[in-house]
This record gives sequence, structure tokens and C-alpha cells, in this order.
Amino acid sequence: MQVRREKRAKLLADGRQPYPVEVPRTHTLAEVRDKWGSLETGQETDDVVGVAGRVVFVRNTGKLCFATVQEGFGLTADGARLQLMLSLAEVGEESLAAWKSDVDLGDHVFVEGRVISSRRGELSVMATSWQMAAKALRPLPTLHNELSEETRVRQRHADMVVRDEAREMVRIRAAVTRSVRETLHGEGFLEIETPVLQLVHGGATARPFRTHLNAFDQDMTLRIALELFLKRAMVGGIDRVYEMGRIFRNEGLDSSHSAEFTMLEAYQAWGDQRTIAAVTQQVIVDAADTAIGTRQIEPAQAGDGRETIDLDGEWPWIGMYEALSHELGEEVGVDTPRDRLTAYAEQHELEVDPAWVDQKIAIELFELLAEPKLVQPTFVCDYPEIAQPLARPHRSKPGLVEAWDLFIGGVERGTGFSELIDPVIQRERLVAQSKAAAAGDEEAMQLDEDFLAALEFGVPPMGGLGLGIDRLLMLLTGAGIRETILFPLLKPGS
Repeated sequence: MQVRREKRAKLLADGRQPYPVEVPRTHTLAEVRDKWGSLETGQETDDVVGVAGRVVFVRNTGKLCFATVQEGFGLTADGARLQLMLSLAEVGEESLAAWKSDVDLGDHVFVEGRVISSRRGELSVMATSWQMAAKALRPLPTLHNELSEETRVRQRHADMVVRDEAREMVRIRAAVTRSVRETLHGEGFLEIETPVLQLVHGGATARPFRTHLNAFDQDMTLRIALELFLKRAMVGGIDRVYEMGRIFRNEGLDSSHSAEFTMLEAYQAWGDQRTIAAVTQQVIVDAADTAIGTRQIEPAQAGDGRETIDLDGEWPWIGMYEALSHELGEEVGVDTPRDRLTAYAEQHELEVDPAWVDQKIAIELFELLAEPKLVQPTFVCDYPEIAQPLARPHRSKPGLVEAWDLFIGGVERGTGFSELIDPVIQRERLVAQSKAAAAGDEEAMQLDEDFLAALEFGVPPMGGLGLGIDRLLMLLTGAGIRETILFPLLKPGS
């Protein structure tokens, strides 16, 4: 780095700019490849182009120097590369010497010259002049050495320069988010934005991040869900509404959880858990078609080592207690006594927290025994009331709610409800949550009087969905969550 800084200083001392405002580029590297890629070995042209890119390979010999430059990538461009050739006869002794002394790997350079094909058949630009476009003061990793996972996520800027997979992940994520918006637009949903800073945290059971608003001398939290403000928009008369935004949960980090992640939530007036499930399925299928071009996800790609995941066809529904009963080999339900549930827990080495209610034990058993086996897309429904405080009581099954979780590849990917719209029952649920919070439950929701006041204006029956965009990317690519998030949150490091 010291040597590079000295080279920067030398450029300035010689009256040359290490970071010029612009260079006279006439063609991208991809355009050169498209237009002249059919040149035969050794063929030369008189066509002069001005090209620029980052130096990713350099070989300086006596009278002829070679370099490979790479340009940026975008929606369709993939960081095209092109060979540059600098000869003593074409650029002169002084310019060639300056190239050899000033240019390092990672620098951005501009070259003007003729388009040719080298003796080895490599499409090239034979330079007649060159200049520095941006001097790199820190060396990049080499193209030939594998970056460690830690280096990849800590230096994503370098990762994208040297690794095709990193660039492809950026494009796939962009394709997925674009597809989600297009699908929902086609279904008549309006996209809105809701506050990130909130006075009351709610919409999910999760521990929030806390902050302070100096202007009001007011403690605030970062949102843990998008739900409550979207429902206020429904009260205001929007029939179909959604938001795709960042949410923040102050919880553990692992291969499938991040402290900040992207969530899609959508609400559909005059719908229920079944109609919103159909919307969810369409969103996922369209994303697969757009981003990876197939609805069959191979085991290695899915990361689960099991059968191919098939997103086509009808996705089955199964009750939570039905799935648990199948795994236990005995019938269990919302009224199963606690002693039987604790016996099952002991049998399967599940440690039971004494504070858990009976329904919580059943949910934990389901997560332990049934979830990992739900490889094909499956809507698990008929949860006990404790699972979803914002879902409508089941219309025909007492003690249950009309809510589902969608499992694909043994992982929960999204959730949906026949939404609770009765403000009296909603108040009862939130009061219970508030009491749990007062008793020390850091994940319980707070009582949100503004939300309840809005709900009391009346809102039509509706279905609602929540879909983790990062987990959708994990499904489609087989990558961990730190790979799907371009700049994930990390512990401080060197």
C-alpha cells in the first residue's frame, strides 16, 4: 500500500491525474467483443476504440506488455474482460516505461488503440496511448485463489470483482424483487412505504432494536414487522396493499437468520388464508421462473441433500397437529393434556421450559419432528391461538386460528392468515401480549392504541401474507443468508 501511495504521489508530481474526472471512452468492453469478436487469429483492423476497465491481470515483458481489464456488471452485462497490448513501437519508450512503473493490479486504466486479434487468437486492443483512470491504493485478491467465506462477506466489494457467483447473486436478487413487484402489480396490489422508526413495536413476536429520537426526547424502536401500518392503509380503503422492506429483529444470527432482513407483507381485502396462499404461491413460482428459469430445484442447489424440490402443481395443506400426530404415531390435538406432551418431549429429548403453555410444547415438538421433513412446498395450517396473536379464530375448529406457515426444503419461507379484524378480540390479544411483556417477555408485542383506534373504524375481511425475501433467495440459490444479503451485518473484525 505504501508503494501504491508513492506511485499516486509520483503521478501528481508529474502533472498526471491519478483520478481524472473523465476519460474519452468510446466503447464498453462488451461492445468491443460483440462487434469484433469474429476476428480471425492474427487479423488486425484500423478501427480505433477507447476502452477502460480494472486491471485484473498484467504481464510486462521487454518491448510488449499484456494486461486484462474487466468492466463493471449490471442487469445483463457480466463484467466483460478484454486483453490490452502495449508495444514499444506503438506507444513509445516513455509511455511504456510509465505503464510498467505506474500500473498495478486493481487499477482502472483507459487505453486508446486499434482492435486486433493476437497471434494466439485473443481479441485485443493494441494501444497507441493510455492513462490512469483510478489508482487502486489497496491490492485486490488474485483471481486464482479462492476467497474464504469470511473474506467474501467482509469484503463484498472485492468478492464481486473476483467471483462470478457473487455477481450472479446480485443479479438474481434484483430479478426476484422485480418479479415480486410485477406479480403483485398484476394482481392489483398497491405498493406503499411505512415507518421504520416506530413508537410501539408490534406485528410479530420478536425482540426489537431500541433507539432514541432526540427531537421529541422519545424512545423509539426499529420495526420488527410491516403489518400494523399496512392494516391501517386497509382501513383507509386500499383494497390490496403491500410493502417490501427492511425489518430489524434483535435476535440470534445463524445460517438462516439475520438481524436485519427483507420482508414482503401483502394484504388482500375480501380474501382469507386460502386466497392469500394462492398469491404467495404465484409470487414464488414467478420468482423462480424469472430468476433461475426453472421450477425444479435440485438437492445440491436447495442445500438439503434430499429429493428435487418441485414448485409446480398444487401445494398441499396439512394441519399442524395432524403433522405432529403423524410423527408421534399417536393422535394429539389442542386439548392433549400437558403430561402427555411433556412425555413426548422427554422421549424426543426436547427440553421443556416450565413457562411454556401446553400449546407451546406442541409447537416446539412440531418444529423438532415435522418441520425438517417438509421438503416439498407445504402449507401447514390450523395452529393453536398462541402461535399467531394477529390471526382470526378458526371458523370451525375451536382453539385454533386460520393461519399457515409455508415450508419448502424443510425451512419456513412465509406465513399467512385470515386476518383478525374484530377490534375487541384484537385488543384482548394485545393486552395479553402487553402483560407478557410487562412480565419480562422481550419478544411480546406492546399494546398499540393507535392501531386499535384505526381498526375500530372498521376494515373488510382480508387475507395477509409475510414472505422472507432472503429465505426465498436461499431456496432458489442454495446459499446461506449471509450470501443472499449483499452487505450482511457482521461482528467487528480486521
